[in-house]
Amino acid sequence: MFKRLAHVCIGAVDLDAAENFYVDILGMELAFEFYRAGQRIGFYVKAGETTFLEVFTTSEAARNGNALIKHFCLEVEDLDAVISRLSGRGVEASAKKLGADNAWQAWVTDPSGIRIELMQYGDSSAQFTGRAVILD
Repeated sequence: MFKRLAHVCIGAVDLDAAENFYVDILGMELAFEFYRAGQRIGFYVKAGETTFLEVFTTSEAARNGNALIKHFCLEVEDLDAVISRLSGRGVEASAKKLGADNAWQAWVTDPSGIRIELMQYGDSSAQFTGRAVILD
């Protein structure tokens, strides 16, 4: 019935800063842009194969629990390499840790305050084994 998650739509309080973060810093490819009345109001970036992030300008910042989105997660091949690359580009990532689902994770925040989980699966990750994850 379903093939995959097609895209996640997020808001950006500064569209140029968001594009710089997702394209220049994270290294995603700009897929296409949205224009209304001659003004650029958004864009798509490729987040792997046929999965995209859709980013639209908004005047409302993420604050006081009124998030533009709670978080989204990007699967990576080599979490250590991604953390190192981001650090070299001035983006602070959280320390790498093994989650309760037995997958490695780290976190970054985009210019609008959206939290991004970076995840590296292993053979014993719950996403592959289907085992229940017990949280404390």
